[in-house]
Amino acid sequence: MLTFLPISFTSGLSASVEINSDKYPAPDWVLKAIFRGPSSFELTSDPSGSIHILSATATASASWLAGVYAVSLRAYSGDDVFELESGQCTILADISAAPVGHDARNHAQKTLAAIEAVLESRASKDQESYSINGRSLVRTPIAELLSLRATYKKEVAKASGFGRGTKILGRKIKVRM
Repeated sequence: MLTFLPISFTSGLSASVEINSDKYPAPDWVLKAIFRGPSSFELTSDPSGSIHILSATATASASWLAGVYAVSLRAYSGDDVFELESGQCTILADISAAPVGHDARNHAQKTLAAIEAVLESRASKDQESYSINGRSLVRTPIAELLSLRATYKKEVAKASGFGRGTKILGRKIKVRM
């Protein structure tokens, strides 16, 4: 779990993180954030009084490939090296580099659309399975597709933030007229 570093950065944008460590103060210590994943890079701190500043220009971050990275934040002083924290960090793709026609939907949105397309095409078909000349086709039962659809609808709604703020004082109030 990361506490000093954010859980995500966006490639192609400037990044800056200030870290204040009483145990490893600047300028006596230098911090390095080591990223390993789809690409490999490191951020080295610059001192600002006793505070460490890890930063990257937009030009430097443009080379970061999108994906999930293992990250280790380490303090260096002479031959001493200590790890302050480690975890995972996501590098998000730079939207300005996305091609025309880029599908910005997340996994849940794409999967929900695929399930709904299957349900729509199945509306006119009544067989769940059949065989012709020794070859067989078995379709996913509609009840299972409906269950998957409900699951992915919830996931899409959760990711979209729908339903937030609908509760007053933490509880639903139902009214019948």
